[in-house]
Amino acid sequence: MKTKLSEYVKVAEAAEILGVSEGTLRNWSEAGKILMHKNPVNGYRLFKKSELDEFLDAIERTVVLAKIKRPKQ
Repeated sequence: MKTKLSEYVKVAEAAEILGVSEGTLRNWSEAGKILMHKNPVNGYRLFKKSELDEFLDAIERTVVLAKIKRPKQ
């Protein structure tokens, strides 16, 4: 099954989805914290929507676990 370009978003939209700045997202992708793809025609950074959702789910799981492990005050 071929992946369609419509399954990807550019940096600005991906940053908005994640609630971070475009610079932060670029830094994360260069550091390997989030998977980035490049458009083979123009070299633009692209982010797959489903991978952004997975990234957000992983963050949510981490936050939930941190709250569980935190000692009660």
